[in-house]
Amino acid sequence: MQDASTGPYRSSTLRTHAEFHAAAELYACVFGYDSPDLQLNTNLLSALVRNGGSVVGVHTRTGALAGFAYGFSGRDASGREFHYSQAAVVHAEHQGAGVGRLLKRAQRDVALGWGHRRMRWTFDPLLTRNAHFNFSSLRAEGIDCIDDYYDRPGTDRVVVDWVLDRRTDPYDAARSIRPPAFGSSDWGRPTRHEDTDADAVWLPVPAQTSGSASSGAEIMELVRDGVRSLLAEDRTLVACRRVDATTAAYLAVRRLDEENA
Repeated sequence: MQDASTGPYRSSTLRTHAEFHAAAELYACVFGYDSPDLQLNTNLLSALVRNGGSVVGVHTRTGALAGFAYGFSGRDASGREFHYSQAAVVHAEHQGAGVGRLLKRAQRDVALGWGHRRMRWTFDPLLTRNAHFNFSSLRAEGIDCIDDYYDRPGTDRVVVDWVLDRRTDPYDAARSIRPPAFGSSDWGRPTRHEDTDADAVWLPVPAQTSGSASSGAEIMELVRDGVRSLLAEDRTLVACRRVDATTAAYLAVRRLDEENA
């Protein structure tokens, strides 16, 4: 992958041990990981670069690492191949500055270079800001919801699927639909959208929290079960929009079969 620049930032594939070490430190810092079993092995990052994976970073003009992402080749039970993005992290000082988008574009270039046409990753369904980035900014879709994805409590995840070589977005019209004026009393209650011909269903949820124990088991279960209900009957998540300071809403529509996708 060639270096790419946007404003004060530059994205590139990381290739040296010093870069891998800086990436591992940033990863542990952003996620707050202090347990050895949750930290990154720099040898693994080196091997990924050489064998179908992605290890990309975004640096500032001074050379500081502002963001990092890594992934690898994957295949699901149906035999569909994709590039799996395990993690993307942005230093707190650079969040909201477009670094996340640069990271995903860099990963996309690497994945296409390895011959992959899709990318997948997961996110905490309680993090609605992440959901908005995935669906509205990147124009990917949510295709599954898995309990305890990392085999420990508080790790329920939505699986995202991103078609990397898509020329037109079949969900473009649905992504622009505005949610009704939901409030906290509507959280977790699927609501059909009546003002469009699309078979669209909203799920109001808390605007921003996390899947940690402090979020409350009741809220976690409410959002998880609600998202799972949206994905039933062959639906896919295509948007997550903020309603007000306390409430956001997921939107699901009927899944479309994209030929050769």
